[in-house]
Amino acid sequence: MRILITGGAGFVGSSLARKFKSEGADVVTFDNLRRRGSERNVIDFQKRGIDFIHGDIRNAADVDSIAGDFDLVIDASAEPSVLAGTDGNGIRYLNDTNLNGTLNCLEFVRTRKSKLIFLSTSRVYSIKALQGIKLREDATRFAISETGNLPGLTKEGITEDFPVVGHGFRSLYGATKLASELFVEEYAQTFNMPAVINRCGVIAGPGQFGKTDQGVFTMWVARHLWAKPLQYTGFGGQGKQVRDLLHPADLHDLLKRQIKALPNLRGETFVAAGGQHGSASLMEFTNICRRVCGNTPEIKSNPQTASVDVPFFVGDSSKCQKTFDWAPKATPEDIVKDIADWLRSDEPNLKPLFA
Repeated sequence: MRILITGGAGFVGSSLARKFKSEGADVVTFDNLRRRGSERNVIDFQKRGIDFIHGDIRNAADVDSIAGDFDLVIDASAEPSVLAGTDGNGIRYLNDTNLNGTLNCLEFVRTRKSKLIFLSTSRVYSIKALQGIKLREDATRFAISETGNLPGLTKEGITEDFPVVGHGFRSLYGATKLASELFVEEYAQTFNMPAVINRCGVIAGPGQFGKTDQGVFTMWVARHLWAKPLQYTGFGGQGKQVRDLLHPADLHDLLKRQIKALPNLRGETFVAAGGQHGSASLMEFTNICRRVCGNTPEIKSNPQTASVDVPFFVGDSSKCQKTFDWAPKATPEDIVKDIADWLRSDEPNLKPLFA
């Protein structure tokens, strides 16, 4: 199988590239190397026999110049920060990368008669609807108190049917990914294109150069490992906000199962999440980091909540599990241990990137 991965030198793309290559696939990665640390992956690709093309998904000519045909395209390219454009800067880059980049990718898939796996995000859901979920405050986290009348909300979390329109905004980033989802659906139906959309929660694991607005859980481990200060921000500044975490290895396992089913899929959407099994509040994640890393860094408190933040997101991937006989295996503790092992393995070079 020949696979093209756009955004292939980023955290998710590079993780998938290594996994598929180790199983014998012919893997080509495509990336503009804008994200810090991505150049390290290119060096590693050379050792593993993974082809790399330096190009920009925003530029149709760059995409069209990729030689040959592919059995599968995995679109992992994105400006992934939920804060992107909110200060009035970087809006054009966000739109060109996340929406126009998807259109360029779709045209590539259409003309090469390939198949597509599109990696979307939980941020397509309306923030007002997410903030309207009735929660209770437990000792270490927020938790769903009742599902109420909101569609797509179960005791396990948020499904594909949770509101994406009609309930207010979702962030500029979320809007670009939702628009991309719509175009994937249209191309799949109009051109009989095998395609699937995965709405991923927080993907976290080794190889991610995390920062506050994207990859915060990897940053959290790094700050604990090297005893650097941290801050709980928003919702009272206690660290009780909850996210589900998905390990790249579990995502890879899902994609392998989806590849087998792709000939019969035409743009269907699936929540791909760590679920309750993989969920943690920042407070709970902090306690895991302390156990694994052996340090207790100072954690300050800022109660002010950003307009795009939500107190709780746990995806319910029941549809995904039923369709593909898949379930995530890694727990938050597994993820912390894997990140810590990666950071320790090359501390002199990695530590400055998290300073």
